[in-house]
Amino acid sequence: MRTTSRGLFAALALTPLLAGCFVSGEDGAGSDAGAGSAGRLKVALAVPPVQALSPYSNDATVLSKLSVAEGLTALDEDGAAAPALAKSWTQVNSTTWTFELRKATFQDGTGVTAESVVNALDHANAAETKPRVLSDVTLTARAEDADTVTISTKAADPVLPLRLASPALGILSPKAYAKDGTVSPVGTGTGPFEITKLTGKTKATLDRFDGYWGGKAEASGIDVTWIADGTARANALRSGDVDIAEWIPTAQAELLDEDTRHEVPSVRTDSLVLNTGSGIFTDGTLRAAAREAVDGSALVDSVFGGYADPAQGLFGPAVSWAADNRVDVTGRAEAATTAQVKTKTKGKTLRLATYTNRAELPEAATVLQQQLEKAGFTVKQDVREYTQMEADLLAGKYDALVFSRVTLLDTGDAVAYLASDYTSDGVYNIAGLKDAPVDQAIEAAAEEDDTAQRQQKIMKAEAEILRTDAVVPLVHEKVVQGIGSDVEGVLLDPRERSLVDIDTRVK
Repeated sequence: MRTTSRGLFAALALTPLLAGCFVSGEDGAGSDAGAGSAGRLKVALAVPPVQALSPYSNDATVLSKLSVAEGLTALDEDGAAAPALAKSWTQVNSTTWTFELRKATFQDGTGVTAESVVNALDHANAAETKPRVLSDVTLTARAEDADTVTISTKAADPVLPLRLASPALGILSPKAYAKDGTVSPVGTGTGPFEITKLTGKTKATLDRFDGYWGGKAEASGIDVTWIADGTARANALRSGDVDIAEWIPTAQAELLDEDTRHEVPSVRTDSLVLNTGSGIFTDGTLRAAAREAVDGSALVDSVFGGYADPAQGLFGPAVSWAADNRVDVTGRAEAATTAQVKTKTKGKTLRLATYTNRAELPEAATVLQQQLEKAGFTVKQDVREYTQMEADLLAGKYDALVFSRVTLLDTGDAVAYLASDYTSDGVYNIAGLKDAPVDQAIEAAAEEDDTAQRQQKIMKAEAEILRTDAVVPLVHEKVVQGIGSDVEGVLLDPRERSLVDIDTRVK
């Protein structure tokens, strides 16, 4: 199996069908070899940095959205692996792949070599908190020569090229990695835009990196502001303070001019995640009662203004193969009655959490609180910015979370999401789920290299997860991105990995 470089995808910019992090061009040739005269872009992002834009946190997607860092591979419009820093690769056997590097330069002026790639991947493997994309695999990288890297896994990993496209596995220069384990992408990436200044959790300045292998970007730089409040983001776009505002709240979408409002089909599913590891939802009958009490379809119009579909499962309409492979859920616990809920939870409060970065979630939490209280639960909400609560979520300090999750974020393959969120040792297992049949079903999907069979096994794993009532899917979102009418070349990405690339510019 051998994959070689592909052409430019500029023609797909600003189309809802664009579906990944794309290769910007071949060595030294961007959308226009003489490009680079346009002004700076002003961008408002929703979720402030958690760990100073470390690729090992949720911040990794910022590095991808703003074209700061690249992996060995990217995703093409169909979600398949495409060349990035690796111009080609060969599968040697079920556990070993060889990647040939293109000629590229880090933003600190040093060259991208096989040794620097190995260094980056070794640091990802050794990170104190492993990137979610590595939750179910350990990579061993070896430099064969200056431009050739061999990567091996203990077990067969059929989607390794997809895995390497994860924003968390972006290749940074050696100086990015400090001895204390921290990682800084400031001036250490390979993309067309270089972070030159990061101001806490509020602002970042990016300048065009003229040494980018794919050619000079159209925009001379990007000025980023993090605005957690969705209404404020929409107002910033309307007032002209920003050119691009991501994740416009549905309540604000209709207030935008039609030519600045762009609806994107999304692989994002909003769910009620129940903590099975501690608290009241260690009782399966109470989880079942919560599942029966919750009606996500009530949120579609009342909360999301029609920019959502009722949940079909963990995977919605934007995951095209899911519906045809869906498996009936059986073996669920019998739900406690309202009287039983009141008895079992007497003197106990259901701690319901959500976060403000997505404006619809607090409103959804209020609707769900009413539904749960009708079923006999006593509910107290905790609503904060996500960065203030992530540690508590992972530590199991809440009973339930109203959560918005991109299901194909980490690899473009659903197995990585399932492994990180629902296996016993998953690094993002907010539900605290430890269930042997679930682990076995996800492992079976991970080992399958036939695409059709893999998809079927993924849906079997979905059914096993839903059986536990550790998660109650609510809606499948449609994301609204706000883009100024004088801006072109913005990437509308259902996977939410891409936003700005070398062709994005103010007219």
